[in-house]
Amino acid sequence: MSAVAELIRPDTNFVADEQLQEARRRLIVALDFDTVESARELVEALGDEVEFYKVGLGLQLAGGDQFARWLKDLKKKVFLDYKYYDIGETIKRAVSQAAEFGVDFLTVHGVSGILESAVAGRGNSDLKILSVTVLTSMDAKDIQEMGFPTSMSVEELVVHRARNAFKAGVDGVIASAHEVEKLKNEFEDRLMVVTPGIRPLGASLDDQKRIATPFAAVRSGADYLVIGRPITKARNPVESAHEIVVEMASALAAD
Repeated sequence: MSAVAELIRPDTNFVADEQLQEARRRLIVALDFDTVESARELVEALGDEVEFYKVGLGLQLAGGDQFARWLKDLKKKVFLDYKYYDIGETIKRAVSQAAEFGVDFLTVHGVSGILESAVAGRGNSDLKILSVTVLTSMDAKDIQEMGFPTSMSVEELVVHRARNAFKAGVDGVIASAHEVEKLKNEFEDRLMVVTPGIRPLGASLDDQKRIATPFAAVRSGADYLVIGRPITKARNPVESAHEIVVEMASALAAD
């Protein structure tokens, strides 16, 4: 487990209701299922404990768009994580449709021209455009395989891409907790940071490489945490979600 993940163990004894509410607002549960039926069952089980969900590629061809609409009908927030990557005009049209659909967050991947097209497609809607930097399942060896210089670290690539994203006018970036502090020092609240790769103490790492605990990620400055398997694969997902919310709230209380 990384140094960031082991940064500190939370004290959950002193958490106010407003901190719990804020933590719940900042938790995004990743519904990485193969079927809409399985995703719907979890949402119904979690009830009011979770208000924000990520719908990714696993559900895209299984009725993900209709499922996202169902979530919106439940007054839930929706993060559509399809990582759009195409020529500018196609991106502009796709993002425009997502904005009309009522999606809250949307991921886009690529160079400045693609990001600028996404911003144009968003128009005056409330849709937040998030640029992917480096996946939390990737490390230095992986980015070198992609063709980046061996002298470039993952953190340097993340910051480079974040700067381009900021110039393009997007609302935020996807980045691990390992880069959040550096990003916040540079951009402060002008660039939102949404952080996946979250693993509570003792949880399986699965295929993640750059991880952090919920407490450490919030303390580092992450605006939202995306958490999937520690909740969706838990024996008691409601209890697991609540424990994570409490841990996030304890990080907020430590300010």
